[in-house]
Amino acid sequence: MASLNLESVGAMEENFAREIEAFLSELANAAGAVVLPYFRQALEIEDKGRTVFDPVTAADRATEQILREAIRARYPSHGISGEEFGIESGSSEYHWVLDPIDGTRAFMCGVPTWGTLIALCRDLEPLFGIMSQPFVGERFSGGAGRASWQRGGVTQRLITRSNVELGRASLFATAPEMFDAAHEWPRFQALSRAVRMTRYGIDCYAYCLLAAGHIDLVAEAGLGHYDIAALIPIVENAGGVVTNWQGEAVRAGGQVLAAANPALHAQALAALQTC
Repeated sequence: MASLNLESVGAMEENFAREIEAFLSELANAAGAVVLPYFRQALEIEDKGRTVFDPVTAADRATEQILREAIRARYPSHGISGEEFGIESGSSEYHWVLDPIDGTRAFMCGVPTWGTLIALCRDLEPLFGIMSQPFVGERFSGGAGRASWQRGGVTQRLITRSNVELGRASLFATAPEMFDAAHEWPRFQALSRAVRMTRYGIDCYAYCLLAAGHIDLVAEAGLGHYDIAALIPIVENAGGVVTNWQGEAVRAGGQVLAAANPALHAQALAALQTC
């Protein structure tokens, strides 16, 4: 039996990584071309929520549709799931997870803190992810041991903060109402009291700014898989940690704690357990 050629295997993995990274860029270009004409224009807003306002627009649906078409054409055996059109099963172990506009509330208000999220997962494990903000022109991506920021032809490596302690940390969440009032909100407040500053309202951008070394913690709840799958490879490949509130891997949304480094993550996780 021939021995395994580790160099050849490594080359194949790197080729696959480069292929996916290039395709993610193509998808981000396609999504941006569709979504930008809708931004800061009059939109009809549909409320999908039953108890909490959960808006969706034609921009969300048109953007997800173009992404699905591109993925089907390139990788017909891959599965696809997205916020607007549900799950398409595939015959492959690979599955794409799409959020065409993460931050639809910001989008409908003309605030450029929304982004298009695209992830490639193997089974439920996110391998590659990109957050594209076409109005600002920024992209954050991660996978295969690297994470980067791109804007205007400039590319920089993403690196999280390595030495901040909990008492000097900045904490972000999208909104207080995302937390269950009886159980999650008291725990989030305990974490908030332990940090230097808590801010709300920038959706997926918070995770990307954490990966870029600008902020330290993101703690959220009630997320869908499409809200977080693309952001996990960005944060983790920049040096951060992403788990649920029990310290376990996030594979289907729910509660999420992202931290700039393992030591800070451990401190934040302990603070969440105090209530």
